[in-house]
Amino acid sequence: MIDQNPSAAQDPDGSGRPDQAESPRPGVTAGKGRPTPKRSEAESRRRQPYTAPSDRKAASQQSRERDRATRQRKVAAMKRGEEWALPRKDRGPVRGLARDYVDSRRTLSEYYLYGVVLLLAALFIPALHKNSLLIDYIVLVILAILLTEAFFLGQKVTSLARERHPGESTRGLRLYAAMRGTQMRKLRMPAPRVKRGEKI
Repeated sequence: MIDQNPSAAQDPDGSGRPDQAESPRPGVTAGKGRPTPKRSEAESRRRQPYTAPSDRKAASQQSRERDRATRQRKVAAMKRGEEWALPRKDRGPVRGLARDYVDSRRTLSEYYLYGVVLLLAALFIPALHKNSLLIDYIVLVILAILLTEAFFLGQKVTSLARERHPGESTRGLRLYAAMRGTQMRKLRMPAPRVKRGEKI
């Protein structure tokens, strides 16, 4: 005869307790076997050990080295044009578009510094002092070139920004493009990210 007592099937060893090893409760996660660490303990293990310098001179030198490394990292990021490292006047897609457009063109304005150096050198030549009108005319020609190129450059950059970034502010964009156009290409900051003649 088959024993139909259900308790016998659930208690094979006669201990009065069901066999939990063979039939665990569903949805119950097994314990880790150790207590959960406190937040302060976990954070203290993540922190790197720090040893303070023994004297004030060493602490000052360490601080200067840390500041210099931070500045170098920021300057390198600024040259690459990363947004977080740029000054406020250089941030935003509109200013980036203006820089790219200026950098893709070759203008006479970017060489005006050479003309200024020549004019300063001419002031030390006595023979040219007698013909000061010639120097005045040269200065007027340089100013005319700067103003003309700045006007057309500002017009084009503003029109391009309104077309590609509608709703963005273009305030001060003309002057921004004109000032970048008067800088020598190697000295521009952020560094140019487009080649000359590249279509923008």
